[in-house]
Amino acid sequence: MIQRLNELKQTALRELEAVNDAANLESWRVRYLGRKSELTNMLRGLAELPIEERKSAGALANQIKNELAAVLDQKTESLKTAGRQQILNTSEAAAARSDITLPGRPLPAGRIHPISETFNEICDIFVSLGFQIVESNDVELDYYNFEALNIPAEHPSRDDMNSFWVDYENERGQRTMVMRTHTTNVTARTVATMKPPIRVIEPGKVYRYEATDATHLTMFHQVDGLAVDKGITMADLKGVFFDFCRRFYGEGRRVRFRPDYFPFVEPGVEVAVECTICHGSGCRLCGNSGWIELGGAGMVHPKVLERGGIDPNEYTGFAFGFGVDRAPMLRYGIDDLRLFFGNDLRFLRQL
Repeated sequence: MIQRLNELKQTALRELEAVNDAANLESWRVRYLGRKSELTNMLRGLAELPIEERKSAGALANQIKNELAAVLDQKTESLKTAGRQQILNTSEAAAARSDITLPGRPLPAGRIHPISETFNEICDIFVSLGFQIVESNDVELDYYNFEALNIPAEHPSRDDMNSFWVDYENERGQRTMVMRTHTTNVTARTVATMKPPIRVIEPGKVYRYEATDATHLTMFHQVDGLAVDKGITMADLKGVFFDFCRRFYGEGRRVRFRPDYFPFVEPGVEVAVECTICHGSGCRLCGNSGWIELGGAGMVHPKVLERGGIDPNEYTGFAFGFGVDRAPMLRYGIDDLRLFFGNDLRFLRQL
């Protein structure tokens, strides 16, 4: 037994000397110091030896076990030190090959979407003109989206709205909620809740069930505006719009007003801006007209004021609404609205 223990010790020390990585070191520990190792089995077999031999063999086995555990700790620390030195040497070598005068790698940075930037700029312009920002729900009651804006249930202009109706009916079986077709719904709520003088702009998303093309989407963005006070005229409306177009599109851009019909204003006008692509000569974007319709405007209809509890004999007002998505198209000369929502970073980063 004593001879076998000495041979085991020499073999273990010889193998440990050749170990050079953590995986082999763990295998060595299991083989010589594990619960199923030969040394452990020898310790368990001491009970079968004569009493005198058992004492000497037991003392030697415990001594060998302690010695192997000590050299294992030394080897473990030695491998850790060697690993740290290797990492240090590798880092120093890499640093020696690096040119610290070169610029660092740029980190990718996000940015505000062009439509959001346009919203912010439009709001800043109107706020500087004395307007305040008011927002409301995307899902709206039929009353505020149509009825309060002088568009009763049988009105033919409802057909032009191509509405998305919400699956909700009142006690009489009537559909009464809709995805708002214009942000003018905020105008109806504002007239009902605020008292003159009123100067607000109303940004938000709107929804219409219509074909998608270069200038139309089923979901797009609008900004409506409203001003109600004593003595407001069409001249005030034109002055506000001319100033806005001058500041947003530039001094040289032409603006056109021509009569149009909207149920909630009387008289009504269509506001158009000179096409950026063709500069008035005609192209695909402007339908060969030379102009891009920006939106509608006019003097607030007396019935709209009456529904909100405002006396139309004492107060007048103007209202306007235009698509935000077309504004950057006109500014940057983009001929397809769908590019803004295609998530192509090559396009979005260049604006």
